[in-house]
Formats: sequence, structure tokens, C-alpha cells
Amino acid sequence: MLRRLIAIATVTILFNSSLTLAQTNKPKPPDKFPPNPLEITTPDPLSPRSPKDKQPLTLQEQQKLEPALDALNQEAAAKLQAGEQVAAFEIWNRELRLRRFLGALAEVQALSRVGAIAWQQNDGQEVQYITERLQTIQEQAQSQKKTVPIDLELWRSLGEAYKNVRSSKLAIEAYNQVLLVVREQKQKTAVVETLKTIGELHLSWFDYRKAAPIYEELLSLATSVGDGVNELTYLQRLAYIYEQTNQPQQSLNVLNKLAEIYINANNLTKIPELKLAIASDYEYLAKKDPNLLLEAFQNYQEAYTTAWQLKEFVPAGEALQKLIALYRSQGQTDEALQASQILVQTQAQAANFYGMMQAYDQIGQLYLERKEFPQALTAFQKGLQLAQQLKHQEAYFTGQIEKLSKAN
Repeated sequence: MLRRLIAIATVTILFNSSLTLAQTNKPKPPDKFPPNPLEITTPDPLSPRSPKDKQPLTLQEQQKLEPALDALNQEAAAKLQAGEQVAAFEIWNRELRLRRFLGALAEVQALSRVGAIAWQQNDGQEVQYITERLQTIQEQAQSQKKTVPIDLELWRSLGEAYKNVRSSKLAIEAYNQVLLVVREQKQKTAVVETLKTIGELHLSWFDYRKAAPIYEELLSLATSVGDGVNELTYLQRLAYIYEQTNQPQQSLNVLNKLAEIYINANNLTKIPELKLAIASDYEYLAKKDPNLLLEAFQNYQEAYTTAWQLKEFVPAGEALQKLIALYRSQGQTDEALQASQILVQTQAQAANFYGMMQAYDQIGQLYLERKEFPQALTAFQKGLQLAQQLKHQEAYFTGQIEKLSKAN
């Protein structure tokens, strides 16, 4: 009986001890996130009045406060220059809190300035504080739209500030608000400038699908007023966008317009590159419509011919390589051989010995397909000579030659 009581008491003690230990080792709740320093309401010696007083400052109060805030900005900049980053942003945050007394526009412009510095200094927390404050100001401005005429300068400044802290989505929201108003007011120049800003923001984040309609509208506007310089710029942007989004038909439309502009301006140096891109698009589209293969052949040939005339042998070689690959895909071995012989001469003109070596290999392979072994052997021997000079792929060409010698 006594042993049983001792056992029960021991178990009870062990259970209570483990319970106490579990309670002691219970994880502490995580610390709360520090408050946004831009929302601190502690009275400041420089405050012209209580933050709760919503009345705008008098001219005299503004003239007294602005120099003091400019001095804080200079003091913070000096601290940062001296390597005291934490102290610098403490001063800047104080300045930003006080800028609020000067109105939303002045505050946003200051937030934009300090936000750019915070981003450059890789201070993610400060960037977050500033972004949160900008969003609060934006929400306030949004809520006032029905009662107060929209302040375009404020919304543009919001967009610029968001750009400085790399919040592109929020920046686009702000600029879209600006775009809505300037469209209604038929401010043509402002519409174009705002569209350009939105387009650049989409491109900066590789959002090509959303950038496309922006640049299409810009192109239409430039064309309608005969703005050739910007028309060219927007066509180039669209060509890049359509290439990135794999839209060959749209790409063709733009590339052909570009080629027409350059030819009319007698700027032929751009033509080989454009013709290569045009041919590539036709080749892609020919997978569904084989009739378009002829267009691909023609544009590769034009790319080569123009490049040769301009003595630009690198793009000429590239065009020939594309042409040879297309001939081979269509089983046109004779044409592929002729183009390969021309490719050897082109690579020689470009002093591209590696390219010459590859061209001889290609010729050898084509002769093998035709079972013309002596000609294939000659091509591989010429390839070996170049391989020995380059000290590259010697074993490969030697192996090809040995195979043919044994076969013969």
C-alpha cells in the first residue's frame, strides 16, 4: 500500500514538473513591428501648431517653417555623408513629419526626395515607411475627388515618388489618374507625356503585354501629327515588345514600316538586321502557312545582299547561315551547297576563321548527304587546316577524314 502511494506521488510530481517546464519554455510572442516614424505625433519644437489643427498655415508661418526644414535636410545629408545613416534618416523623418504642415504637395515632393535616397542606400524599412505614407496621401486625395478639383501636380508628384521607391504598380495607378484627367481636358501634349511615362514603367518591369497598347497609341498619335522622330522611336519599341511576346504578325507589320522608313531615308545600315528579323517572322508563320516560306527566303537573301554591298560581313554571314538552314530544312541541298561556298568567302572577308572552319564542315556534311565522298573529303581537309591553326576541333576533323579514307 505504501509503495503504491509513493508511486502515485512520484508520477504526480513528475507531471506537475513537466507542466511547469512546458509553461516556462512557452515561446514569447514576437515583438510588434516598430511604428512608422512618419506617423509619430509627439510635439516638435518646430511645429507651428498642433497636428490636429487642420487649418492651412499662414504665409508668415510658412516663411518661418520652410527655412528650418531646409536646414534639417542639409543636416541629414551631412550626417549621411559622414557615414551616420541611421542618424541621417532620423533627421529626415523629422523633416518629413513637419513638411505635412505645408500641404500634401510639399510633403509628397519631400517624400519623393528622401525615398530616392533611401532606395540608393538600400534602406528597405525606410522605403516601406515612405511608401505607406504616400499611399495614405493618395487615399485622401482619392476620397476628395468628388468635392475638390483634382490636383494634377499632386498626382504627378505621387507617381514620381512611387517611381523613386520602385513601386511601379502604384506609380502607374497615379499616372493613370493623371491620364484620365488630361484626356478629359484634351491636353494633347500632357496625354503623350503621361503615356510615355506609363509605357516606360511597364517596360521597366518587363510587362510587355501592358506596354504594347500604350506604345500603339503613342505611335498612332505621332503618325497623325507627322512626328517622324517619335514615330520611329515607338516603332522600335513595338518591334522589341512584339519580339519579346512572340507576336510575329504584329512584329512583321512594325518591321516592314521600319524598313520602309530607313530605305526612304537612305539609311541602309539598318536594313540587314531588319530583313533578318522579318525573314525570321515569316519562317515562323510558315509553319502554319507554307506559302510564306518564299517571303522568308527572299528577306534572308535581301539581308545578305545589302550587308555584302555595305561590306558588313558579319551580318552577311549570319544571313547566309539562316538561308542555308532553311534550304536544308526544305531538302534543297544544291542551293544549300552554293550558299555554303559563298559563306566561306564571306567569313574570309570578315577574317572569321572559326566561321570558315564551320562552313567547311557544313559543306562536308552536305556532300556526304549526296554521297559525293571525294568532295566531302576535300572540305573536311580544308576544315582540318583551319582547326589546326585555331587548335580547336582537330580530333573531330581528323575523325571525319579517317572515316572517309577507310570507306574509300
